Amino acid sequence: MRFRQFTHNYSPLYFLAALGPGGMAVSFFMYLMFLVPHKGTPMAALMHWLPIVERGDLNSFLISVSLVVIVLLAALHFSLLAWNLKQWKRFKGTDEYRALKQGNAEVTQMALPLTVAMSINMMFILGSLFVPGLWDVIQALFPVATLVFTAVGAWALTLYGKYLIRLMVNGDFNSEQNNNFSQLLAPFTFAMIAVGLAAPGAMSHSPLVSGLSLFLSAAFATLTGVLSLVWFVIGFKDILRQGLDVKGSPTLWILIPILTLLGITFLRYTMGLHHNFASTLENSLFLAVMSAVLGLQLMIGLFGYFIMQSNQYFDNYVNGPNRNPATFGLICPGVALVVFGFFFVNYALIGNGIIEKYSVAHFLALLPLVVLQLKTGWVMLRMINTQLLKRNTVAPMPR
Repeated sequence: MRFRQFTHNYSPLYFLAALGPGGMAVSFFMYLMFLVPHKGTPMAALMHWLPIVERGDLNSFLISVSLVVIVLLAALHFSLLAWNLKQWKRFKGTDEYRALKQGNAEVTQMALPLTVAMSINMMFILGSLFVPGLWDVIQALFPVATLVFTAVGAWALTLYGKYLIRLMVNGDFNSEQNNNFSQLLAPFTFAMIAVGLAAPGAMSHSPLVSGLSLFLSAAFATLTGVLSLVWFVIGFKDILRQGLDVKGSPTLWILIPILTLLGITFLRYTMGLHHNFASTLENSLFLAVMSAVLGLQLMIGLFGYFIMQSNQYFDNYVNGPNRNPATFGLICPGVALVVFGFFFVNYALIGNGIIEKYSVAHFLALLPLVVLQLKTGWVMLRMINTQLLKRNTVAPMPR
């Protein structure tokens, strides 16, 4: 694919175009994660799916399709990441970048560490699926993962710290341009870092590595919670005062991926405490907490959907002629609901004996997730086609 080259009107929000395929690849990995038996490891790996594929039956075909889709989406993710990094390098030398650094939109820089953190997760998944013997040496890699995610966290804190310091010293936050939830991009980033750090915290056999990872994960998760509450209240107040900024409509759903990441962080934190620190593991706790998270996500999703139907955002920006990089933010909530839905079915429903694994009820519970996944993927490919492919002529975006 050949993507357009921006001479003006580039936005860091285009990194969300790379984030989308990465998230979609993770959503397809859920089939392998929760439907392919992987005794001895916490994730599906090459040694688990290869014997099934070699049988040549229906399960072999379905697994092969999932693997091909994951590889294609990963390739698209890394291609768009490389394209964005090139555009970003060029953008930093422009007057538009200097203007961005003086306004509320400076927070959009947080899309960079957010997407890079997703890239690290993608490499971990690809390694598990395609690198022979990775799990034989995985314990030695967990400290590296902790260091890498900590480095991304430090980068994100530096970017956001400079932004907050400017706002607090100069008092130049523009409330009139805050009638959306775009400021929640920062806690979204910190939530992605928290869930990444929670992985070695849950899976490492070393109490030191696990404890350090869980500590850092908890710190970023707590920061996520505090910032989400603060900026949600401020944004909600400004929306009620001025009405919703139509171009910022996708931010109505940004709490959905934040809640997914915090929910998975909680699950991993619980597993890490159980495996390494003798904490009691209660499946009923998963049912209570994950039901609350999923219920809130669904209410946010429905509320945002009806608002975007009312202001015709889908007609104008998804199916219509208008172009806006924030539209790529619609992919993350769809992916987040699919991913968290798989966790909910496995840990909350199957884990508590509400439904039986591989039963008709199990596959019926997964059916809405499959439909949402395919719909989200279609929207993602449509937006990449209309906004980013070089053969398309795209009108300059109004600022």
